Amino acid sequence: MDAAPAAPTPFSTLIRTASHEAHTEAENSTFMSDLLGGRLGMTAYRRYTEQLWFVYRALESAAGALVADPVAGPFIRPELIRTEALERDLRHLGGPDWRAGLVPLPATRAYAERVAWCVREWSAGYVAHHYTRYLGDLSGGQIIRGTAEKIWGFARKGDGVRFYVFEEIGNPAAFKREYRTLLDALPVDDLEKQRVVEECRRAFALNTAVFRELGQEFPLSA
Repeated sequence: MDAAPAAPTPFSTLIRTASHEAHTEAENSTFMSDLLGGRLGMTAYRRYTEQLWFVYRALESAAGALVADPVAGPFIRPELIRTEALERDLRHLGGPDWRAGLVPLPATRAYAERVAWCVREWSAGYVAHHYTRYLGDLSGGQIIRGTAEKIWGFARKGDGVRFYVFEEIGNPAAFKREYRTLLDALPVDDLEKQRVVEECRRAFALNTAVFRELGQEFPLSA
């Protein structure tokens, strides 16, 4: 009797496995290692937070146009929105005039432009960026929050780290399971899924490029 065919690998597993190397490279960047190791000052943390603002503005400012999209629509969740929290953090870090002189790094501009292009032209590609950012915020982002609170004395889950606080998500583990179920049900064919995986790799590479430029801006003295 022939054995039953193996069940196909869930897309959420495939996408996590395929992007693992790029994800690890981003996490282990010199800048982030130095920042979380307490070897850089609050100015570097503020600069990093500023770069996030440009990326999330691209992710969120036009996301409403995708609510009815059959591919991206199920992922547009109001409890994930980060722009307002980022702006509150930046007011805390830079004062009421925090926007003055705010400039994206070249790598940040390229990252935000790619996200904005996906919003306009390719909703499945937008899902790739959505996945890499928000699930990262719910996971490794919590390590950044805890470390920042310890190093710079921010109030626990208070101003300065509100970007990492998802007040409307009571059970992050359950939310992430639900999110992965949405990925598994993504209504696209296998070829398009492979394109989404490649866009995830691109998203991590774009993020790593931002870290690289931040590292050049805030090098440790020899």
